[in-house]
Order: sequence, then structure tokens, then C-alpha cells
Amino acid sequence: MKISSKWFSGGGGGGLTGSTTTACAALLLMVLTTMMTPMVASRTPIAMTLEEHISNDPDLSQFFDLIERNPIASSNLKLRSLTIFAPTNQAFQRYLGNKTLVQYHMSNVATTLEQLGPTITSDYDGNPPIYVTRKRQPNGSEDVYVNNAKIIRSRSNVQLSNQYGKKQVLHIIDDVLTPLTVNPSTSFEIYNPDAYQFILHAENMDISQHRIRSFRHKMTMAKKEDIYRAVGGHTFLIPVEEGFKPPPRPDMIDRKVIDGHVIPNRVIFTAPAPLDDPLETLAFEDNLKVTVTFFKQGDGKNAKVYVRSNTVIGDSKHASGAVLAEIVKANIPVRNGVVHLIHRPLMVVDTTVLQFLEEKEDGPLFKFYELIADYAPDFFKTMSNLQQMTLFAPSNEALSHPIVNNFIRSREKLREILNLHLVRDSITTDKIRKNNQNQIYQVPTGADKKFLYFNIITNRYDHNQTITVEGGGVNATIILSDIAATNGYLHIIDRVLGIPYMTVQEKIETDPMLNLTYQFGRLNHFNEQLNKTTKRFTYFIPRDKAWMQWFHDHQGANLNDFLFDRDQSRSVLERHLVVADRVFTMTDLKNMSNDSLILPTVGPHNLQIRVKEEDRRFFIQWRETNKWIPVFRPDVECTNGVIHVIDAPLVRDHDITTSGSSSSSISSFVTTMVITVANTVLLAALAFL
Repeated sequence: MKISSKWFSGGGGGGLTGSTTTACAALLLMVLTTMMTPMVASRTPIAMTLEEHISNDPDLSQFFDLIERNPIASSNLKLRSLTIFAPTNQAFQRYLGNKTLVQYHMSNVATTLEQLGPTITSDYDGNPPIYVTRKRQPNGSEDVYVNNAKIIRSRSNVQLSNQYGKKQVLHIIDDVLTPLTVNPSTSFEIYNPDAYQFILHAENMDISQHRIRSFRHKMTMAKKEDIYRAVGGHTFLIPVEEGFKPPPRPDMIDRKVIDGHVIPNRVIFTAPAPLDDPLETLAFEDNLKVTVTFFKQGDGKNAKVYVRSNTVIGDSKHASGAVLAEIVKANIPVRNGVVHLIHRPLMVVDTTVLQFLEEKEDGPLFKFYELIADYAPDFFKTMSNLQQMTLFAPSNEALSHPIVNNFIRSREKLREILNLHLVRDSITTDKIRKNNQNQIYQVPTGADKKFLYFNIITNRYDHNQTITVEGGGVNATIILSDIAATNGYLHIIDRVLGIPYMTVQEKIETDPMLNLTYQFGRLNHFNEQLNKTTKRFTYFIPRDKAWMQWFHDHQGANLNDFLFDRDQSRSVLERHLVVADRVFTMTDLKNMSNDSLILPTVGPHNLQIRVKEEDRRFFIQWRETNKWIPVFRPDVECTNGVIHVIDAPLVRDHDITTSGSSSSSISSFVTTMVITVANTVLLAALAFL
């Protein structure tokens, strides 16, 4: 504001008198002070309340709207100390419930993430607990869950005070918390029930259409009420009414089976559940040992969740093996833990392998069942005629791979693929481990002259074991094992056997039995051609044991020299690789071989061999040595060729330099391989950094 000096002069020109000037100056000062006051005040920060923080966050608008419409919740936010678990708008969009109870998302104690214990008391009627789960991740970080909702760490631990100075803490979560409530259509009242009260009054509870009368009757007859009244935190698995069909299943549920449905002293919600981790049940004692494992199929919040009981040690009434049940209503919080409703009882083995496939329309193997029903129904008859069998069944995800559709069109090929998954004997993972200690365990399949080969991989950090099975050149992992049936076992695998998805190069790079051949070809650049899809390769590859045996038998040969002499190793590998406009299976070669075959190789010389079959096994005879070599794994199919794994290399005595002892060269080679692998890992790590 600009003020002319003449207004303050005492004389002439229409100026003001002295007293008038003083009055005007005072008035002007008041005006300026009034104008400046807001400017000064704006420089003093006003502390934001938690209510304002939530209202200003657009991603919490739905939750804040619920608070505003709930007088108790709104009053608590203004007046009390609080911990608030606020779901995001996206969480509300996924939520399928009828009503959100905002007070169940509040606790009247301000608690930071670090202060959260196993439970925190909610402000909902009856003050039911909210359960806290801390889950350690492989990278060392920790995820924190409340019930089935994950706390979003980056946006949580917001600590503010309300207008009365009461401390309040906000945690933002990715799911809506749902307490156990009564059915809206009933006048029945109960607050914060335990598992026993839930079972007793299940018909009055808001649990959709599910009923548990039969299980309640079994619990009462077995006098097992106390385990559902037990204080603390436990996980209760309760089969629904439909799971008690058909007879005689209800008669097989006794006291021990009921014990096998309770995981004591662990509150396990499905989102943070320790997957593939066997958890001891109440039926874990000297003469009977039963564990339960959580298993998921699919990703995210929409994944199907299953529980698998495993009777590790059975008795005359309880068969060993696993039983799989889908959780049909998950994460029902009760005062002493959490309840999951499951579609059938655990521990009860009363179905055949075929009945297991037929049991559930949307089960973990429904795509495998539909594939058989639509394209190869005669395979059902094959299974039903077997008294003992083991089925390695591809998961729904495995059958969703686009490459599978290319093989469905050929009914003959599909029947061969299905038979490749079938073993006419009972094969458990324990049997695989026992038979795989000093050799590769192999079993014949329902497909003619086709075998399955098993490998056990032990994690060096936690010593957990993974079992892989190979059939038709495809290596699959058993993701759910030992599902027991009255006529055998079923294992769920993560790939379809017999449908190749790797090139020859990719296959030998990942196959643990072919590591030496891969390393030879990597160092002399022989492998680079094996990724080409314009050619068709038939590759006779000695397994690692065959190479080591050859060098052991030829004491003067130097494996280390062979490894780094690129010309020498390349010329040897060239005679093992046939290149043509087609691939040659062992059956093809046998049918073509009246006397001897001459096959074009990638090198300057052809490969001349003879082929014979004895006792469902193939043998080849190379002209240069006249020795019959067993084909250990025939017909390992790849997308651009086929591999035959043989039990001896096609090497003449003078092909490899003879200097130094065999034992020292093998030792040197192993050392070199360790250094090579270590350097590869180091370079990869540096590239990542």
C-alpha cells in the first residue's frame, strides 16, 4: 500500500490537522495489523490430526466415508487413543462381503508396527481379537499381517494426535477385515465366540450356505468339545456337510481323525500361511503322526487354497498317505484362533485315483480330468482296471500352457502322453528317495518303452528337498505329493510330460545328468548351434557317469586337456550329433536298422551304428569299437530335436590326449568346474549390481 506524504503534513493544501493526523495514523496501524495477522499466523505450522490425514488421502475415501457414517467410530477418532487398520479403496473393490464393520478395524490402544504382539483387541462388540502374523521373506525383510490383510509398510506407522493430544496410529492394509457375525436374518445374539461356540451355533452364523451338523455330531460323540474350547490361538479345520458323503466315510471319522483337524498353538490365515511347511496336528504322537500343509493354486487374493493332511505314520485304522481338501470358507476368526471350512474330511482314504479326479468340478486337477473326458475317455477305463497305480497328474496351470493345445489334436500322441503319466505300481516319495540314493531311480510307464526318471535336489540353505520327474524329455517338479487312494497314489506336477518346451541346447544346459557334455560344448562353442529351430538334431549324449567311467578306464587320458583343447573336444562331440531334415527316435532307428545305419553328422564324417532291442531296452553299436552301448534314456524330446542318453561316449582310444593320470585329471577338472561356476555366478552378480 502506497501512502502519500501530504496526508501527514500539518499545513495547507487541504491537509489534516495534527489531531486528525494522529487519529488517521492510529486507524491505519489497526488496518495494517489486521491485514498482517493472517500472514504471521500462516507461518506457524498447525499439527494435522489423524482424522484430517485420512480424509485427505484419496485412496482411503471409502473407509473415511464409513467412519463418518458411524457415530461411534467418528467419535472415537475425535476423542480417543486409537490404532486404525484402514483398507485401501482397491481392497473394498475386491471385497465380496455385504457389510463392512468399521469398528473391527479399530483398537483403543495406539500401537506401532514394532509394538504389535500376537493379537490386538478390536473395538467391535465383544472386543474380538485381531490376529497378527509376522512372515519372514527370503530377502530378510518381514511382512506383517492382521488376520488375512497385509499391512502396507511404506504407508503405515503414521503416528499423529487428535485435537485432545491423544496418540493415534494408522496402518494401511490391502484387505477388509471381517469378524465372525450372526446371520442378519436371525435374532440370535453372541459376541466373540470361541471355536466350540461357533460349531454349536453354526446355523446362526453368517457363513454363507455352509453347514457342519455332521461334524458337530462326530465331535460330540467323540467327546472332543474341550479341544475347541481350549484357550490360546489355534487353527481349526472343519469339514462341511457335503464332505460326509458317500458312506462309509462318516464311519471312518473317529477321535484321532478329529485331532488331525486341529493345528495347536498356531493361528494360520491363508494369505500369510507357511506354504509347503508340514505343521504338526493334535494327532502327532508316538504311534500316529499326522501333519497338515497349506497349498495354493493360482495367484493373488483369488488363489484357491487347499490343506493337505499327511499321515506320516499310520496304524490299522488310519492309512499312511496324504488327503487333499479345498478350503471353501476361509479365515473365520474366533476367540481362540481361526476356523477354515474344508470340502471334505482329512486323513480319510476312501476313494480311488479315478474318483479323486472326478470328485470336484473345479478342483486342482479339473483341467486334466476334462482333457481326458473330452479327448481320451478310454484312459478312464485303463485306470479303473488297475489294482495298483500311481498317476503323475499335471496341475491346472501346467495344462494352461499354449503349447499343450498343439498336441491335443493328435489322439494317438495324446494317448501316449497320458500313458507317460501312469505307472502300474504304487510309488511314494519315500520309495523314490530310498531308490535314488546311489543311482537315478527309473520306473516303466504305461507308454510303451517309456520310463520316468527321478532326481532329488536338496536346498543347501534349509535342506528342503525337491523331487523332479522326467518323462519324454520334460522335467517336472512334484508340487503336491503322496495323495493317497485306495488303489495307489497321485502326485501333482507342474508340467505336462512328453510335451517338449526346450531346445536341445536348453535341455542339456538344465539336465543334471548331462552337465559334462554341456560344459565341453560351452567351452568350444559347439552348443551355439543347438538353439537353431531351422534344423533337426538327433544327439547321442553320454551321461556324466559314462564320461567319468571312460576316463577312469583310460588311465593316461587327460580330462583337463580334453576340456580346454577346443579342436579335440569339438571333433569328438561332432560324431555324436546327427543333423537331418527329421529326428530319429530309437524305434525309428531300430526299424531302419537291418544291418547298420549311416547317419549324417554335423562333422566331416558320418556316424555308422547298429541298433538292437532287448528286454524293452535299446542298445547301439558303433562301428569303431564294436561294443554294444546301452541307451540309458531314449527319446528325450526337444522342440528342435531328440536326445538319446547313452552309457558310453563314442570315443576311440587315440581321440583324447594321453598325458597325466586319470585320477588327477578328474580332480583337476572338478576344481576347474567349481571355479568356472563360481566365476559365472560372480559375473552375474556384478552385472545385476
